[in-house]
Amino acid sequence: MATSVTDLYGVNAFSDVVMRERLPKAVYKEIKAVQQGLMVLSLESANVVAAAMKDWAIERGATHYTHWFQPLTGATAEKHDSFIEPTGDGRVLMEFSGKALIQGEPDASSFPSGGLRDTFEARGYTAWDTTSPAFIKDATTGKILAIPTAFIGYHGQALDKKTPLLRSMDALSTQALRVLRALGNNTAKKVTTTVGPEQEYFLIDKEYFAKRPDLLLSGRTVFGAMPAKGQELDDHYFGAVQDRVAGFMKELNIELWKLGIDAKTQHNEVAPNQFELATIFNTSNVAADSNQLVMETMKKVAKRHDLVCLLHEKPFAGVNGSGKHNNWSMSSDDGQNLLEPGDTPHENAQFLLFAASVIKAVDMYAPLLRLGAANSGNDHRLGANEAPPAIISIFLGDLLTEIFEAIAKDGKLEAKEGGNLKLGANCLPDLPKDLTDRNRTSPFAFTGNKFEFRMCPSSDSISGANVVLNTAVADILMEVADRLEKASNITSEMTAIVKEYYNAHEKVVFNGNGYSDEWVAEAEKRGLPNLKSTVAVLPELIKDYSKNLFTKHKVFIEEEIVSRYNVYAEKYAKQINIEANVMVEMAKQQIAPAALEYASELASEVASIKEIVSVGTSTTEALISDIASNVETLLKETAVLETKIKEAQEKEEEGEYALAKAFRENVFTQMAKVREPGDCLEKLVAKEYWPFPTYEEMLFKM
Repeated sequence: MATSVTDLYGVNAFSDVVMRERLPKAVYKEIKAVQQGLMVLSLESANVVAAAMKDWAIERGATHYTHWFQPLTGATAEKHDSFIEPTGDGRVLMEFSGKALIQGEPDASSFPSGGLRDTFEARGYTAWDTTSPAFIKDATTGKILAIPTAFIGYHGQALDKKTPLLRSMDALSTQALRVLRALGNNTAKKVTTTVGPEQEYFLIDKEYFAKRPDLLLSGRTVFGAMPAKGQELDDHYFGAVQDRVAGFMKELNIELWKLGIDAKTQHNEVAPNQFELATIFNTSNVAADSNQLVMETMKKVAKRHDLVCLLHEKPFAGVNGSGKHNNWSMSSDDGQNLLEPGDTPHENAQFLLFAASVIKAVDMYAPLLRLGAANSGNDHRLGANEAPPAIISIFLGDLLTEIFEAIAKDGKLEAKEGGNLKLGANCLPDLPKDLTDRNRTSPFAFTGNKFEFRMCPSSDSISGANVVLNTAVADILMEVADRLEKASNITSEMTAIVKEYYNAHEKVVFNGNGYSDEWVAEAEKRGLPNLKSTVAVLPELIKDYSKNLFTKHKVFIEEEIVSRYNVYAEKYAKQINIEANVMVEMAKQQIAPAALEYASELASEVASIKEIVSVGTSTTEALISDIASNVETLLKETAVLETKIKEAQEKEEEGEYALAKAFRENVFTQMAKVREPGDCLEKLVAKEYWPFPTYEEMLFKM
């Protein structure tokens, strides 16, 4: 690295520092007011910003700009336009207007809309998100000025992930400010939800990736037997990073730092060749943008090191899959973290009020929060003793649980402080003890001054989960504000609210082992929903309580809710369809021929031995028989799978959800029956005959 991190940081981001340096004071002040939602940006000021942004980008080698947006595919999209404007005399000027900065018009006809618009209607608009910094994308096509935008249809419907997220942030800010005003805070003007995502991923050699049709087309292995060693020894977690991976991590950090993304923590994860990168907290929309860039940059940098980055939630059966921990909190612009308990949380009434509101929100809207973590990949991971079960519960820790229970039962509140940890060695200092331990088996855990939603899928945007979380909490804070604004005694009313909310919703609080079978049984007794698959949870989105929640807070209109229900169901069905079809091809075109070729070779060898020594080779003959039997089962179950795929596809006329349900209940389950003989054959066939790289090679050879 030629320059220091401090010199490198943010060189490719049109950050607040850059704006302050390059914009006139009056325009900069206007932009800050726009970011705070206090005014609309004037076209005159937009022209000034556009000119400064263009000059800055061109100085860094940019020739094009793009409105960078996040359609309902879960990925990002961009259309590049050059800065050049012909002058009429055979030359060009480099131009970029305020109008071009504020609004773009990409073709919206080919993006999923779930029925919001007809496919022949092409007009869509992108609108500049002034709160998320523009940045330079360094692509092989050249350097591109990327402007984060929302993506909407001709009639204003949200066609993307960002627009509802921004709306949900506004909804929570509105209601949280009402609560703060009722508590006597007249300085705060905005409450922002903040997120710090932790991204898990796998790396494998690109040579192995290219030889695996399943990874290439679906992102996960549909066949693959476990090697003699997996993750049993726990020797990969936090282990020393191999040189090749360290080189990748070093370049990844540099690229992210240049974009102004706060890549902070990196380490080996539990499974072989699995890793994690965590970024520092940022406002929810900026964190979501940054996480999309993190995933994109991981893939790009991996290729430079002859590696492939796998973001699928379960690329390898039998070892831990990947998730994305969504660390969520609320902060006011006057410097308060509203989920900060302080040294004496029992005396911090404001903290207890906001925490109790979160508890109620999570319990009331648990199915929607579960939906925010649902996709086909997570169906393989959740509940697999590597991630929380599909049951939403909250971990508070012993200290906070005791405090809430004391309030709920009218008990006496005594001083509760974190204290110190005594380490028992003279050379080690005493460490301050956190208010809670961490519970890695909990889907929604309080971790000091934030809640960690641990269920998010590794490959997907964090926007969906945060839209639900923001809106659900906003709904409860609206109720709190209504009560406080009418109360004659604020202190008494606060205590009454905390007591009432905890008594009514303590069933969602669980501090034990979320992986245990006992918890699943206990959760059922408590009446907590256990929605195990995407298909099981999708209908929650279009129920009346869901529509009422999102429309009340203007996060979605009803048509947008229905559209997402259709889009997510269709995407689920298509993903399973791809996986099933690649499984059929691998079984018939690769595994069966390879196994039969090996069995034939063995049979010829047996025949030759008998001719020479006139003795039987019963063990070898048994191996041949075993191979033949598994091939027969493989082909038989594959034929059944082909039939079930066709039957499922015929459900398309009944709608997207019927299609998704058919693929889940029939195709998804049949795939397990195909995989079993296929994986058995991998253990029986000589390695030189096996048609694609094994788990042993992909997970342990780097």
